[in-house]
Amino acid sequence: MIKALFSVVILLLTLSPAVQAETLSQALDKIPVQDAGRVKPFGTFARETLQLIYGRQDFEGKSASEVIFTWMLIPDQWLNMPLVELRHGGLKEALKISSTEKRFSPQSLLTNERIPLVIQELSTIRNRQEKLNPYFQAVSRLENQLAMFQAVRAGMAIRILPVQDSDTWKGVNELEGEPQAAFAKVTKAFVDSIALADNKSGTLKARPELTAAVQEFVEVARQQAPEKYAEDGKIKWELHLNSFHPFKVAAYAYLIGLILLISFQVSGRSWTYSSAYVFLIVGILLQAYGMGIRVYLTGRPPVSNMYETVIWVPWACVLFGVMMERLQGNRLVLMAAAGVAVFCLILADMAPTVLDASIHPLEPVLRSTFWLTTHVLIILLGYSAFFLALALGDVLLYMYLKDEQKYAQQIQQGSNSIYRSLQIGVVLLTAGTILGGVWADYSWGRFWGWDPKETWALICILGYLALLHGRLVGWVKNFELAAGSVIAFSLVVMAWYGVNFALGAGLHTYGFGAGGVEYVSGFVIAHILYVAYVSTVRYGRLKKPN
Repeated sequence: MIKALFSVVILLLTLSPAVQAETLSQALDKIPVQDAGRVKPFGTFARETLQLIYGRQDFEGKSASEVIFTWMLIPDQWLNMPLVELRHGGLKEALKISSTEKRFSPQSLLTNERIPLVIQELSTIRNRQEKLNPYFQAVSRLENQLAMFQAVRAGMAIRILPVQDSDTWKGVNELEGEPQAAFAKVTKAFVDSIALADNKSGTLKARPELTAAVQEFVEVARQQAPEKYAEDGKIKWELHLNSFHPFKVAAYAYLIGLILLISFQVSGRSWTYSSAYVFLIVGILLQAYGMGIRVYLTGRPPVSNMYETVIWVPWACVLFGVMMERLQGNRLVLMAAAGVAVFCLILADMAPTVLDASIHPLEPVLRSTFWLTTHVLIILLGYSAFFLALALGDVLLYMYLKDEQKYAQQIQQGSNSIYRSLQIGVVLLTAGTILGGVWADYSWGRFWGWDPKETWALICILGYLALLHGRLVGWVKNFELAAGSVIAFSLVVMAWYGVNFALGAGLHTYGFGAGGVEYVSGFVIAHILYVAYVSTVRYGRLKKPN
């Protein structure tokens, strides 16, 4: 076991970024910036800004910090670069621009005579307090993209100097005196580092002058308002979180564990199972480490937005899988849990537009750590149990499709695990919903108001209760339980994702978002078709005479 754990550590270290000399972007990343209601490293600000405007966190091999810094230093050089991501076909048609291109230069958009018209339409919709359809969501995003680009190139968005007795920091364009002179040294050292760089070496290395200039500016800024730098340690931890990517490394660990578990099912070699167990434990620890950092940075449980829930649910799912495997001895549970973890973590990493990993201050209604911990965490634990049941259902349906007689024992064990997962999920979801009602009474003055989120939580509970009661009275056999656990998860998808991203209505406005509806719909439809196909094949087999 010790040798296996040591091998895992070595492998994961090779997957994580190597420790090298400080790069140009790493030197700039350390500058604290006030943005979106909090103080963050310049590196985080640059990544979020480039993601918003360009749709990626790097530009042609250059880091976000280098790109954003040069937007400010030489803004005119970027005006005609294809920077602004625009994908919505209807908006392209309204602006009378190419429908085949997906990125456009800021200059072409800023001089487009139809931009003021579509933004005026958006303003009218907002004044009516109407829900934004996908077209106006794209207009709103374009408005934010152009405004942010203009603010960065003018130095207004990069607020790097705290002000005594004020909540607002000064931007680069407002610097005067000693801070201005100190920042001028940073810009000069930055330009010198680029000019003297070896183009053959790949990433640009920071010259000692740049590192020293950044440190000098930070010290000068600290002297302006020392209390604003009281949490300087959070800057270092956030930079570490950005560079280490614990959730991505955890996805690798879960994926290797899943492959080893599949290998065990095929070959039966015990070492593959024990090795898989080690990788799953390492994945759990890596996720816990990453979530712990986010808790330290935010001072709250890591479940306040869709990205954090997509990280939390697979972690709890794997924990449930490990506990159920130890209690029931059903090794399929581990395979199902690992599959859920790999799917969710890859999804969180590959869909930054929909699942925004940025750390934002909480909405006022959420600023109760006690209720956020009890209500939201318990609800998501219920979702984890249901997700595990879905994955087990998928596995059992595959066994039914291949040969239900051959896999009869595994099907029975899997059905017992599904039943237990559904019981756990219903208890947790019910408890979380009741606690949500108490929180609603505390926040809004009423326990239940048939808000869409509340309504779909109740529908979800009733749907799974029907499945459990059908099992209890003998109406739902093993096959129906597996199929039902897959179909019923569409209720979880609606309560978890659909209310926020599809309906976009109700009092839970802090959770609304846009994007990804077609992919989530595809996920649900694919599972329904999967159940229909397996049911049809199995029904045809049962009709045939032996």
